[in-house]
Amino acid sequence: MSDSIEFDAVVIGAGFGGLRALHDLRKMGMSTVLVDAGEDVGGVWFWNRYPGARTDSEAWYYCYSFSKEILDKWNWSQRYPTQAEMARYFEFVTDHLDLRKDIRFRTRVTGATWDDVENVWTVRTDNGNEFSCRYLVSAAGPLSKPYLPDFPGLDSFTGDWYQSGFWPTDEVDLSGKRVAVIGTGASGVQIVPVVAHSAAQVTVFQRTSNYVLPARNRPIDEAERDAIKADYDNIWTRARQHFYAMDLPICENGAADYSAANQQRVLERAWEIGGFRFLFDTFNDVWLDGPANEIASEFVRSKIRAIVKDPETAELLCPRYPLAAKRPPCGHSYYEAFNRANVSLVDVSENPITEILPGGLRTATDEYEFDVIIFATGFDAITGPAEGVDIRGRDNRSLSETWKTVPRTYLGLAVHGFPNFFTVAGPLGPFANGPTMVEQQAEFVTATISFMQQNGYEAIDPNTDAVDAWVRHNEEVLEGTVLANAAVANSWFLGANIPGKPRGILAYFGGAGNYFDRIHEETTSGFPGFTFSSPAEAASETLAAHS
Repeated sequence: MSDSIEFDAVVIGAGFGGLRALHDLRKMGMSTVLVDAGEDVGGVWFWNRYPGARTDSEAWYYCYSFSKEILDKWNWSQRYPTQAEMARYFEFVTDHLDLRKDIRFRTRVTGATWDDVENVWTVRTDNGNEFSCRYLVSAAGPLSKPYLPDFPGLDSFTGDWYQSGFWPTDEVDLSGKRVAVIGTGASGVQIVPVVAHSAAQVTVFQRTSNYVLPARNRPIDEAERDAIKADYDNIWTRARQHFYAMDLPICENGAADYSAANQQRVLERAWEIGGFRFLFDTFNDVWLDGPANEIASEFVRSKIRAIVKDPETAELLCPRYPLAAKRPPCGHSYYEAFNRANVSLVDVSENPITEILPGGLRTATDEYEFDVIIFATGFDAITGPAEGVDIRGRDNRSLSETWKTVPRTYLGLAVHGFPNFFTVAGPLGPFANGPTMVEQQAEFVTATISFMQQNGYEAIDPNTDAVDAWVRHNEEVLEGTVLANAAVANSWFLGANIPGKPRGILAYFGGAGNYFDRIHEETTSGFPGFTFSSPAEAASETLAAHS
């Protein structure tokens, strides 16, 4: 190792991707440090401590698969674990694998610069420390930059305000308070029913209505836990082949294969079972065919109208875009909460919030008084974490500028002009169940580095032709699905939830199973989409570039 290198690798982020990368790189014998801005492990599950926070994926496949010992020792208590249980899981994994000694908490990466002569990254942090490394792995996560709208007057608000993605560690008592909840994405959907039990008044401000699928949460008893553990080999095989990397069945029939009556029976069965099964185990063309999607969409609207007693409120809660054009969250009595006397809904799609006042807020037409405001306004997803972090590759090229319009990566894992830089859960990687997805990507990273070591390479960079082909493939896949309408739904799939953010595809929607096959093909065929450089070649290229 060069004298200028302090670590073989630096990993950013202590969530699923970062911890797995740290474990695997250490196992390879590489000196590795992981840095994270939080005070403990968990990534998004450390920061999102808001009331009602829990997973939308079922526990037994929303976890690591690589360690049989961890799978055997850890016991999930319920179908959809709470944030507190997820935090305990991350702590258990970290301590079981003895990862803490290589983690620097309360450390935020502010920038990194590539040295083309030495083939080294210099990583800078907010506490003034620098790390030099051969490989830089960003596992900051796609939902790690909460978005707070620039509402005028927020500093004047005399009450308390909170952001769901930066919820305080101390308990927040909302008893008897008048509370505004701004946002009806996954976080808002979880917050509203819980806050409604203690607050005197909850007013929900909705820009875009959501298809909320019933979770049907329940405890997991010992018999079910034992059955799951005994079947884990099959569970992981199914998850890695699944469109969304989940252990869920996929229906073989399209909507047109059923009579109208049977269509309703299929939808009703999936609705009662709960969870994301409704997207996959109903019709196999929900994602692809407009008429099939509308049948499922109208079914959910009919459920909203049946649950919510006030017809006007029910209609405001009914989405008018295709199901799945915006990620549908799982709900825990969300629609039922609007039947409570202390919960009301305000539509701000055409009557937007214009100002925060000392005692509340103002829309274009009305004023409201509140003691507390909760901003559940989502995330600047996928590319957002690069904003404000000055990562510079070859020729001083800025990553945030490179991703300012449509992000361009190869396989969601590498960026041309940024050698030895890997993005776990980065742009144009699969939209899928996080743990299963990032484990496959982390394995790709270690396979790539192992290949480099075996062949004496010091630098790797994706080819522009390979990047171009991957971007085109992503665009073609999107156009063949209902997700092409994601901008209408203000979905973060296309960056449409952030005012002023360029609209462009941010994730791969061709199916996780297909994606895993694709990255496996890349590794087994000798990485044809990349260019490798030995130390001598890199020095020669640098001299030529500056001559």
